[in-house]
Amino acid sequence: MIPAIHRALNDPDNGAVLSNFYVAAGLQEGGHQGTFWSDGDCYKWMEAIIHVLGVVDDPELDRLLDELIDVIARAQEPDGYICTQVQLTDKGRWQAPQFHELYNMGHLITAACAHHRVTGKENFLQVARKLADYLYQVFQPRPPELANFGWNPSNIMALVDLYRITGETRYLELAQTFVDMRGSAPKTPGRQQDDRGGGGTDQIQDRIPLRQETEAVGHAVTATYLYSGAADVYMETGEQALLEALQRIWLDMTTRKMYITGGVGTHHHAVSKRGDRIWEAFGLDYQLPNATAYNETCANIGNAMWNWRMLRITGEARFSDIMELVAYNTLLSGVSMDGTHFCYTNPLRWYGAEHLLLSQDAPTRWHTFHCYCCPPQVARTIAQLHEWAYSLSPEGLWIHLYGGNTLETSLDGTSSIRLKQETNYPWDGYIKITLTAVPTHPMALMLRIPGWATGATLRVNGEHWAEQPQPGTYAVLKRSWSPGDVIELDLPMEPRLVKAHPKVEEAANHVAIMRGPVVYCLESVDLPPAVSMDEIYIPRDVRPVVRYDEELLGGLATLELDAWVIHGPPWDGQLYRILGGESRQPVQVRLIPYYAWNNRGETQMTVWLPLC
Repeated sequence: MIPAIHRALNDPDNGAVLSNFYVAAGLQEGGHQGTFWSDGDCYKWMEAIIHVLGVVDDPELDRLLDELIDVIARAQEPDGYICTQVQLTDKGRWQAPQFHELYNMGHLITAACAHHRVTGKENFLQVARKLADYLYQVFQPRPPELANFGWNPSNIMALVDLYRITGETRYLELAQTFVDMRGSAPKTPGRQQDDRGGGGTDQIQDRIPLRQETEAVGHAVTATYLYSGAADVYMETGEQALLEALQRIWLDMTTRKMYITGGVGTHHHAVSKRGDRIWEAFGLDYQLPNATAYNETCANIGNAMWNWRMLRITGEARFSDIMELVAYNTLLSGVSMDGTHFCYTNPLRWYGAEHLLLSQDAPTRWHTFHCYCCPPQVARTIAQLHEWAYSLSPEGLWIHLYGGNTLETSLDGTSSIRLKQETNYPWDGYIKITLTAVPTHPMALMLRIPGWATGATLRVNGEHWAEQPQPGTYAVLKRSWSPGDVIELDLPMEPRLVKAHPKVEEAANHVAIMRGPVVYCLESVDLPPAVSMDEIYIPRDVRPVVRYDEELLGGLATLELDAWVIHGPPWDGQLYRILGGESRQPVQVRLIPYYAWNNRGETQMTVWLPLC
């Protein structure tokens, strides 16, 4: 992914390009190219490299980063401002929220903080501090003309990160100010809505103050970024009103507005229930269309980012369940199996060559694109996914995500912990954890038991743990440990048929099939010749058989099942007809993980399958 994105960022026809920094630094001739948010997408790609450097010694990547940081420092204005879409054009600073100044600046600061944590270097951090000090001077006085300048608020998370790195309280103050600005200048009767959705509307969550909000509304990327930033502010301030708002919004999203894949953002274009024009946005309650689902890759990842923060706040497994759901489904669906091509939208039904392409849809995955925010978002998230696998608390070590790895850490700065995790998860539910170094005093290990894992078993050194693991919780194993102790967790991996709430009209009398955290889909390339996707029906008592195919798409577990082909007379332009005249034949079909679709040419695809 890193070299593929690098090639795209050096393509002048791409939506994000590195050349803008060189032009702004006076090192190249030319003007601004790409989108208003090009800078931020370049910073996200740099952040992906930084996370890789955290686990891999790669002098060439380190050298490339230092070169780019030097160019960015040269492009930065003396007062700290840097946004090439303004510097290289006739636009003035802070003239319109949709110029994405704060989005770009936030991703710079986030990348710089990661760079300092990983490398210990100060060069990128100095750029970030200079920028943050400039932002403090501009926004901390709360000028009323900038009240609606939140737009895509990566800057809130970034400023909290910078506060944690530097200890400078003004950065935390500024992060809280950006949260306070949301909804502080709502749209008033007769006031013209900004042509890009600003001005106190649901589109960018600034119609009402965040602390008063009751539901997930508007653009799903700006929403999940805002909620993530507010969660970061809560972690540092403990302000209960913020947490209560986030819990209300989370409940609304997960019980009424989230797809089974973890995707969020129903609409390409619509109107909110409060009458505001919205796009790339959450829909009405239970409004979850499949073929026209937007589900921008960046928004889906934003959902995981928010849940990671809610997990850190509460220690509740419901948040890590969604984090994992996104990771195995609608995060990975955003990138091809070879890591070189990407997609922006992630629908749950695709009609192949006949599919109506709406905004940001594409018939196949692409290498370059006019809006290039998603590829570096995927790359930086996968590159840091190991950072979501574990966490520490005074009680001990938490294990959130399962996968083969080794961990070396310290509980309190002196007590070393080393362990090895062996598993073929998510294709197999057996997880073996061997402790090789432990503290001398008792320590708790908190193992996540997924919400779907009814019947999980847990053993320590071959003996069943005293308490039966409960789905949707963390099993707490507190005891004195010795090097060589072995923990075995067995999660049931039988395929399960899942139905939607009755108010989700688009999934009525349909089921989706999941195994472990993985959502499956049917792709037309896996159907017999002359069988249409629309003719496939699933028996209610179907028992899918798991087959691991080493040759298919790099190796994955497929599901084979007996279905029905129900074939009727041609529709011949009819919209409705009398029931009857259908024939029924048995057929065996193969389902693949949803994330792996769109890797075998232009096909049809569906997640939801009708019952018969």
